[in-house]
Parts: sequence; structure tokens; C-alpha cells
Amino acid sequence: MTCCTYKEKVVRKVWALLLTIISTFLAVTQQIAIAQEVPPVLEFPQSGLDNTTTYRGYTTRFFQDTEGNTLQIYIKQNSGRVVNIWADAANESISFSARDGDEDQPASLTWDSPSAKLTAEGKMRYVEYSLISKKTTLELGHFVLNTMRLERDFQYFKKHLQPFDAEPFIPKELPELMKNLERLPKGVRARHLRLLKATNLDELRSRLVPQLERNSKSRVLVEQITFDGKNHLSLEIHVDSNQATIDASQDKILIRSLRSQPIKLTVKVGTDSPSLTPLRSKDIFNSAFFRFSEHAKSERLARQVKSMELLSSREKLMAGIPNYATYFGRDMMMSALMLAPVLKPAMLEHVIASVLKKLTPTGEVSHEEGLGGQAIRENTAKYNKLITEYLQFKTDNVSAKKNLADAENLLEKLQRVTENYHMVDDDFQLPALTALYLMSLEIPNTRKREFLRSPISSEDETTRLTLLLWNLDYVANISSSYVENPAPKNLISFRKLDEHRWHSGSWRDSAVGYANGRYAMDINTIWVPKALESIKKIFATLREIGISTDGLQIFDPQMAGTKLREYAQSSAALDQAIKTWSRAVQHFEVRLSAQEVQRRIRAKLDWLSTEERAYWETVIARGDAGKQDIEFLGISLDEKGQPIPVVHTDVATWLFLNNFTEEILRGEMKPEDVLGRLKMFVVPYPVGLFLEGIGPAVANDVYASLGVWENFKRDLYHSPRVIWGREVNLLFLGLAKQILAAYDAEGRIKDANLGPYVQELRAILEKTLVAVEASGLKHNELWSYRIERERLVPARYATTTDIQLWNLTDLAVQFMLERLKM
Repeated sequence: MTCCTYKEKVVRKVWALLLTIISTFLAVTQQIAIAQEVPPVLEFPQSGLDNTTTYRGYTTRFFQDTEGNTLQIYIKQNSGRVVNIWADAANESISFSARDGDEDQPASLTWDSPSAKLTAEGKMRYVEYSLISKKTTLELGHFVLNTMRLERDFQYFKKHLQPFDAEPFIPKELPELMKNLERLPKGVRARHLRLLKATNLDELRSRLVPQLERNSKSRVLVEQITFDGKNHLSLEIHVDSNQATIDASQDKILIRSLRSQPIKLTVKVGTDSPSLTPLRSKDIFNSAFFRFSEHAKSERLARQVKSMELLSSREKLMAGIPNYATYFGRDMMMSALMLAPVLKPAMLEHVIASVLKKLTPTGEVSHEEGLGGQAIRENTAKYNKLITEYLQFKTDNVSAKKNLADAENLLEKLQRVTENYHMVDDDFQLPALTALYLMSLEIPNTRKREFLRSPISSEDETTRLTLLLWNLDYVANISSSYVENPAPKNLISFRKLDEHRWHSGSWRDSAVGYANGRYAMDINTIWVPKALESIKKIFATLREIGISTDGLQIFDPQMAGTKLREYAQSSAALDQAIKTWSRAVQHFEVRLSAQEVQRRIRAKLDWLSTEERAYWETVIARGDAGKQDIEFLGISLDEKGQPIPVVHTDVATWLFLNNFTEEILRGEMKPEDVLGRLKMFVVPYPVGLFLEGIGPAVANDVYASLGVWENFKRDLYHSPRVIWGREVNLLFLGLAKQILAAYDAEGRIKDANLGPYVQELRAILEKTLVAVEASGLKHNELWSYRIERERLVPARYATTTDIQLWNLTDLAVQFMLERLKM
């Protein structure tokens, strides 16, 4: 074989060089093509739409990266905290704090440019933006590159206020894993390190904290590889070397201005975690809503539509940003129920399917998923437990081998999504949402049948109907004890946390949300009856679309001999269950005489601060509230089955889910039965819930014990100091529903006797609407107030979510309010 000639060698080299140049050119042009300067999709506060003074130095912008994932950047100027929430498939956060290097005080940062730069390099997605500080020396520290949940905890425990050289904030499960690895036999340890993509323990240990590196005279790179070695987050800080110097130590970055001028810095954040698939408004809303939106021409409405897009993907609807940029079963279902008048049928299917695929085999709904760093943390805890048990056995023991195999399976997929099933209310909401979908006359029966008979995914052939039957069976079974013996002890209970506390397993999920009650009013008097009614509707609709009662056993062979099977075969048995549960409300009724009302109010006022007491005494003196007997439903029952006398807004859910006006027209209910339950919404606090210029307080603990007062003072989240947008929207939607039901298609009232009832409903609606609008904060997840110069002043709640799914139900509220004008 002869060697190629000199000329052939030269030609080959030239061609190789040309191919390299062409490849480089294509790579560069591709990079240029995807690099783009973009304005924020949304920004808060927004002049003309928001009361900027209520934000008190908090500003935020929303962008979408090159794959359409939402990135929220928020700045808390009072603490100097800058947080980037990446609402992708890993629910990530990249954050740091800025301090005045000379005075060691929080340094205020503001936007230096109106836009951000989006780029993609390989698997990495980047967003770059500029900030400016009036300080001439800046220190940056407290870098947290992990899951949003870790950032939330970091601030909750006030770690961001500690010195920069304080002990790193590391989830305790990870160092524990390191210790367990050291205890393992050498061969096993090496295998586990390989599963974590680490060559040794030191490499793994380096992943516990962000790594800082000054990679040029003007740039410092902060990086963190996920603990499993599969993904990484980056934060790059860049200054103009002609204007400032930058340097890095182990735990902070120091920036000094060269000319005593304000410091400008460019922030570039990056991730290579998996993306979500965004939905657009055309995928979400129906034609009726678009006609309304076009007619309204409202800037606020347009902002809410864009907000809805930022939370919506083909994989799920996120609960809210920045705090809950992930799946929450309750939030999705409640929002879908409330938004139903403006949603496409496909969105209802999307929500139901998302919930079904996360059910337990016993039919329980997942409350929240754990992603990325949170999944790593939770799966690491399981690994540690398995390894601890493994080390307790002899290594050749059968149980030890199984524990070791299970532990290695966890390590191999440490970011496997975890699910939280601690909540109670969401299990009863799925039947209500499914019944709403199946009862819709706008959706063809063929589509409903195809949806239910379809497999849950390409990897799992279990049908949606099978999963739905699991949930219905769970509801039928867990509610059966009360049907057999309707005593408080057989109501749906929260689980016990310790000797003195019960877990708040419904939407008021703060530690004190249900005043430490065992049996929640909303679950037992609203959701369980509604779920049983929904089972009846589901069975009826299944028969209509061609799925017989006997045919159900094909989809769920385990259905034989269950309470659900009994209900499917006997409508009388199901009707009796519904009737029995409809009377559960009697356990929660509270009646207080005018004298007792005054006594308890006086005791609460005496407990308050001088300023608060003076203001509320003025409110009481202005009216006759507190001079009459009152009735309301307690927020929960205690362990002994006695109602805890906290007034609350959960009655709004009761109003929203039911058709009381139709019952009144049929003679099954009286107008005063409805109006009586709603009265406390418009009775001024401290007697009722109404706060002038603010809205309805989510709770009023005046009539409860000293212990309840103190608990709500410690934890304000569901206290008398807070108004929830969710509850406001439920009230508005419920009122609109009852009012519209009083009129026929031509806009004429169906019965003249309904006139005073409808007028009262409209008065409640108008009074609440005026107060909420006056707050200027109704788009917030929740808001609060303070007392200044003998008046209530609206205040943004410190940990509120800027875009919250069930707050965006205001889109349906506006749609329904427009119908009321007809």
C-alpha cells in the first residue's frame, strides 16, 4: 500500500481547516441567532396599576428564557437580597445578598437597564441583566444556588441577615449521607460514589456549597453542581474593569469603585436543568373569554392573562411564583373550578390528568411535588434510613442486601420527583372537578369517554378512569364511618402531630390556621358532601357516555365489595350518605348572645396594644355591631368535638360550590338561610370580618381563647391581620353565581319574591368589592394592613406570592361581574 502524495496531504489539511472554520462559523452564528435582548414580560410594581408605596423597596421582573421557562428576579432593598427563581422542571433558585462594604449594612440595588439578554450555550440557558448601587464598596455573599425551597427556608430562618462568614446553610441530610458513605465497606462506597458521579468524598463534599472563582480581572463565577452531579447552576458577576475592581474569597465577593462612582454590575445566571413546555393564552382560555377581554381592553386584565401564561405548561400548572413554582394539587383544582367559565375544556382535562397521574394506589391526591434539590434532599433522607438499617445487619443478610439495593436505586435517580400526601381537602376536590368536567354540555360525550379511557401516560397503561375510581373509592370509604354513626368522632380528622397539636391539613395550612382544631369545618361541611354529590353525578354521566355500572369493574377489578360498589348499585345508599353528611354542619354552629359578644370583645381589646385598642373602640362606637346576638360556624372542632369559635371566610367556598338560589326557587331553602351565613363578611371587625378599605379578614379570633389569640399573633399567615385573594374571589364568584341564577335568559327575575334576597347579595358584593379595590393589593396572594393616624393602611404581606394561580381566578371574577351588568 503506497502512502498518499505530498499534494494529497496538503489538500486534506486544507479541507480539514475549511471544515473547522465552517463548523466554528455555524456555531457562532447559531449562538448569535439565539442571543436576544428582551424586555421583561411583567414587572411589579407597575405605575398606574399598583400602589408603589405598599411595596416598600421590593421590585421584581419576570422574563422567559430561550426555552420559554419563567425566570423571576426580585430585589428586597431593605435586606439587599437578590433572588432569581427559575420556574423550570427543577424549581431552582440562584440568590445572593449585597452589603455596603464600609458599613456592613444592606446595600440597595436597583435595575440599571430596562431589559435582559437571553442566551443558550450547549445545554446551558442563561439570562443576563444589570444592576446598580449608589455605594462605592459592595460585598456580595450568602450565595444560595439550589432549589427555591432552600431559598425560602434560608430567608424564613433569617439566615440572610447573618454575617457572610456564618456557617453555610446546608440541608442536614447531605452531610449525613457523607458520614454514611464513610461507614460503608470500601467497595460499596466506591460504587455509591460512582452513582453520584464523584471520584472521591472530597469532590462530593465540594458540592455542598457554591464554589467561587475569579476567572478574570473583571469577573467572578459562582457555581454549584447538584449533589448527584447531574446538573449545575451558575452565577457570574461582572464589572467594568475601568470603573471598579472585583475580587473573591471563599464566601464573598468584594467590589470597589475606582472613581467613587455608583457601582454597576452585570449578573448572569445559568442552568442546565430540564425545561417545561409553556402554554400560551390561546391554549388556556375559551372564545367567550377572549370576546370579553377584547371588549374590556383592560391593562390589568392583560397583565393577568400574561401571568397565567407564566404559570402554565403542558406538564402542570404551577401554584405561584416566587414561593410555589411547582405542582400543588389543591391550587390546581381550586383554580380550575373557579376559572371554569373562561377555560378551554382541554385545560380542565389537563388539570384532572395531572392530578390523576400522581394518585397513590389508595386514591389520595398529591399535595406538592419535590423537584431538583428538594427531591435530592427527600430521597437522600430515604437513602440514609436504608443505609443505617443496612449497617445494622450482617452484610450477607437478605434484608441488608435488599436495603442496599434500594439505596443504590435511590442514588441512581436522586432527583426522582417526590410527592407529599399530607393534606386532606384535596382528596375530596378531585371528584368535584371531575363532575364539573363530565357534566359540561359543551363537551361531546365521545371526548369525555376518550379522555377517561385513555392511559395516564405512554409509560403507564393504567386508564384515567381506573385512577379516578381509586379516588372515588377512597372518598366513599373514609366518609362511611360518619354515615353509619354521625357523631363528631367519626368526622374527617387531621392527623395528630404530638400530644397537643393537630396538623392543619387543609388550605389554612399554617401551624395555627385551624386554631389547633382536629376536625376542619371546610372539609366536613363543604368538601365531603360535595365529593359525595359529585360521585352521584359522575355515575350518572358515565352511564350517559356509555360506561355502565357493571362495566366499571373492568376498569377497577378491586371495586367488588367496596363502599363505592354499593353506591354504584344503590342510589338510595348514596343519597342517604349525602343527606347524612349535609347535616354535619350542626356540629360547627356557634351562637353567642349580645352580652357574651360584648364581653369577649372587651377582653380581646384589653389584650391588644394601646394603639390597636383605641382604633377598634372607635370602630365599635361608630355602629351598632356587637349589640346583637350572633351566629356563625366555628373554624374547626377541638379533640372533644366542640366548635372553636373563630369566625372565618370558608363560607365563601360553600357559597361558590352550591346552587342555593335554585334551591330557594324549589322551596328547599329560605333566603335567610343563605344571607345569615354571609352576614359576618360585611359586619365590621372586631365583631365580624369586614375591614374598611382593606377587605374581609381571613379569620376573626375575638371569640376564642387567649391561647388562640397568642398563636395567631405569633403566626399571622391565616390571622385577623391578613386578607386572602383566594377567599375574596370565591366570595365574588359565589355571589355572582347566586345572583345570576335568579334571572332567566332574557334577564327577568324568575320570582318577584327573590327581589330582596338578590338586593342583599348585590349589597354584600358591592361593599366587599369597594374595600378590596381600595386596598390596591387584590392581585396579591394575600395582603395585610397597619394602623396609622387612626386609620387602616393597606400593606403588602412580606411573604406574598407575586403571581398566584388562585389569585388569577380574578379573570373569572371580572368575566362574571360583566355578566351581572346584563
